Amino acid sequence: MEETIAGAQNSQMTGHIPQQRGETLLETAVRYAEERHWDVFPGTWLEAVDGTQRCSCGDASCPAPGAHPARPDWATQATGSATVARRMWQKQPTASILLPTGRTFDALSVPESAGFLALARMERMQLTLGPVTLTPDRRMHFFVLPGASAKVPDLVRTIGWSLSSLDLVTQGEGAYVAAPPTRFGSRGAVQWARRPTPANRWLPDAEELISPLAYACGRDR
Repeated sequence: MEETIAGAQNSQMTGHIPQQRGETLLETAVRYAEERHWDVFPGTWLEAVDGTQRCSCGDASCPAPGAHPARPDWATQATGSATVARRMWQKQPTASILLPTGRTFDALSVPESAGFLALARMERMQLTLGPVTLTPDRRMHFFVLPGASAKVPDLVRTIGWSLSSLDLVTQGEGAYVAAPPTRFGSRGAVQWARRPTPANRWLPDAEELISPLAYACGRDR
């Protein structure tokens, strides 16, 4: 499989995943829209306040500092146009990069430990995967075809699990994920556990990944 799940396993052991390299947030947002045809929208950003980094939303106890929507109508702001994306980030170059789900992809969110276990099983099963992110709050997001939200509860029941017993969350229409290299305050940046490449442009259906993900979440309880 391309991009190394083995690399992801080794990263788990060392505590590191290869960092994003050299692009500005503006350049990265434009590339997501231009090359992947993902809708993007700028979120909040980090500001220095009394020597510490605070979220631009002004909440000193913000749970996702610098990594959530900056306005309530964010869904209408999201764009797949590289030109519009460039214009938006030129206005606020340090804004986080957020990707709405339920459009070109949904995301299956699991704890980091379960995600790495699932990646190892998927490699052995020779499954074709899409991109996978790892967030500073120790969640992994597996990108799948839209429509997963409607399918996952029945899929999980079919293989003998109760969705309420698993820490497996489907993010579809009305939700979003933070994209690399967005930072969560001082906790670090979102990274790719499995990077977008030409080989994974076509995303898997949730049905293809649900068995190893449910198994890993069950083991992780």
